Amino acid sequence: MKLNKWMPVAALLLWMGQAAMAQNNKLELEDVLSGKLIQTRGTGPMTWLKDGERYSRIEPNAETGGTDVVAYRAKDNKREVIIPASMLINPETGKPLPVRSLIWSDDNDKVLIYTNTKRVWRYDTKGDYWVLDLKNGKLSQLGKTMPESSMMFAKFSPQGDRVAFVSDNNIYVEELKSGAVTPLTTDGSDRIVNGTFDWVYEEEFDCRDGFRWSPDGQTIAYWQSDTDGTGVFDIINNVDSIYPTILHFPYPKAGTANSAVKVGYVPATGGATSWITIPGDARNNYIPRMEFIPESNELFIQQMNRQQNTNHVWIAKIGETEPVNIFTDTDAAWLNTNDQINWLKNNQYFTWESERDGWRHLYRISRDGKEIVPITKGDFDYIQPVGTDMQKGIVYFIASPDNYTQRYLYSANLFGNGEVKRLSPATQSGQHRYNMSPTGKWAVHTFGNAATAPVIDMVSFPKHQSVRTIEDNANGQAQYEALGLNPKEFIKVKSGDLELDAYMIKPVDFDPSLKYPVIIEVYGEPAGSTVQDSWGGGDLWNQYMANQGYIVVSIENRGANTPRGREWRKCIYGEVGTFASEDQARGILDMARQYPFIDTERIGITGWSGGGSQTLNCMFRYPEVFNTGIAIAFVADQRTYDTIYQERYMDTPQNNPEGYDKGSPITYTEGLQGNLLLIHGTGDDNVHYQNCEMLVDELVKHGKLFTQISYPMRSHGIYERPGTTLHLRKSMEKYWKDNLPAGGK
Repeated sequence: MKLNKWMPVAALLLWMGQAAMAQNNKLELEDVLSGKLIQTRGTGPMTWLKDGERYSRIEPNAETGGTDVVAYRAKDNKREVIIPASMLINPETGKPLPVRSLIWSDDNDKVLIYTNTKRVWRYDTKGDYWVLDLKNGKLSQLGKTMPESSMMFAKFSPQGDRVAFVSDNNIYVEELKSGAVTPLTTDGSDRIVNGTFDWVYEEEFDCRDGFRWSPDGQTIAYWQSDTDGTGVFDIINNVDSIYPTILHFPYPKAGTANSAVKVGYVPATGGATSWITIPGDARNNYIPRMEFIPESNELFIQQMNRQQNTNHVWIAKIGETEPVNIFTDTDAAWLNTNDQINWLKNNQYFTWESERDGWRHLYRISRDGKEIVPITKGDFDYIQPVGTDMQKGIVYFIASPDNYTQRYLYSANLFGNGEVKRLSPATQSGQHRYNMSPTGKWAVHTFGNAATAPVIDMVSFPKHQSVRTIEDNANGQAQYEALGLNPKEFIKVKSGDLELDAYMIKPVDFDPSLKYPVIIEVYGEPAGSTVQDSWGGGDLWNQYMANQGYIVVSIENRGANTPRGREWRKCIYGEVGTFASEDQARGILDMARQYPFIDTERIGITGWSGGGSQTLNCMFRYPEVFNTGIAIAFVADQRTYDTIYQERYMDTPQNNPEGYDKGSPITYTEGLQGNLLLIHGTGDDNVHYQNCEMLVDELVKHGKLFTQISYPMRSHGIYERPGTTLHLRKSMEKYWKDNLPAGGK
């Protein structure tokens, strides 16, 4: 940051204070965790209105203490308060109604307000709903006979005259004019789940909202799960009362029975459900997606087999129960669900993502499944969709053919020859995100990289022309630069003949003539990646540890979810954990060969969840490489994790017992030689604390010494309850310093 005469006094004082701190080579951990060192602004939750020319935001109203709903016009940023805070006053209490989120009716005449929310596992999916009629200003609460904060996924009918919702595992419809509530299902219970999903569908298929209105408003299609027969896991709470309380919930572990899931439809006025007779055992197949085809009475259903290597696509007509299989996708390893399907030319074609040519691409498939044409072609991966301009026949998507750590916007013609065009500016190297209008004419564009705070602007299409800056975050960028940190350096390392992406962060007082200890940040599983040229808030925790006297690095091993083609991602099928630890060991040794300042006698490794598992694999399988490890919320035995995730990449333990043995750290506990810290929350509903206890039992059996911290009733993120995050990070810092001495030598 450069001084100039126009710098405000407050900003100047802030910069001087941070510059002094940088000069003293000191970040304070409490400041790092507070989130106040670098403050950036985003757009906040925003919703494009159906005209595609405006988007709405919820903004605080200082006068009332409530919130306004404000619309901004894309072309000129004209601001209009479309719902003033005065219309969002609870008529029963006279106080402002807290707005968690809102949903517009199709005609924009009404809005659903979601409030008084309650967390269910990871998300705030239970709460109360109110309806505001913008024509007469009437604000009324829905579901008054329902228990408080029990309603889920309320949605207007397409005509806007009714709202459907889920409460206590049953589906209801409320008529807005009369307030009459009609139950569509009555068998919901702890065992039978209607209109929503069990734990594993939420976690692994991102399924929570489990019902759909038909376009004509006459029918509701929904999922039903029967959890009877699924293994029940117990979490014991020993800290909130003198006697323990136990949380029971169905959790199918690899190789065990799933819930029986089926789909059906029911008249929106009530009546009997018609169940769709999709072939196959309901416990050994999945139905992760179901949507109405636009402007039709037909359901488009995706059904995956248990191995998740076959996806049968069915069309089921309302009024019939026998579906028709129009297309089947297969893969020798696994498939992902297909989301954001676009229907083209009066529903004659639909779009589909596939890796059938070795790269992930978008295809156009005819309704009968006979014509399969690539919309995008080339030796690169179609990463994710952004939006579609149906009038111009253009699809917009993210790809990064030349740099796997970055992300850029591309376009292709829906009925073209597969040619693609990059639209993100060539001058902006890093990662680009877009929130595109439903017409594909405008998008809120966010650009940043590992050393650049997010810059947000409005762009117009198809030329990707910047119209104006929404947030430049110049203050946040100045705060980052004033800290005087060494930015991430993106480098290449090798595992045998394979080139891997990696990054490195050096201490601010780095001396290349000395040798430094290394801390490797690892994930290594197919669900994510770590070596990304993205902002990440400046990555201050890793910067803090680097400035304690460590080289902080991360290496992207085979199987990580990066856009390097099908073979890169799926070569690990049936052997999750083995290639990852091999690449981490080879990669760090190759890095040390390239950079002599890396001390191979002081190599540490740490990771969370799947990264905790890889930490253990590295420590146990390559003790000659890794000196110290901190494994957090780890899977010790892959048989203890859920069916959908583990079997997707490993098949079942019954079919692949050798793979489960090879990939599970618990198999190799006898190999531990270095220093090991285990951290786990006892309330982890995702990766159960059971994993920690099973591993400890095995380590004790083999006479292996280790250190353990258990956080009572903390979940997988280990953040709940006062003081947790600071305690965890202080513990990690102390363990590194005690067992992996910091500083150059």
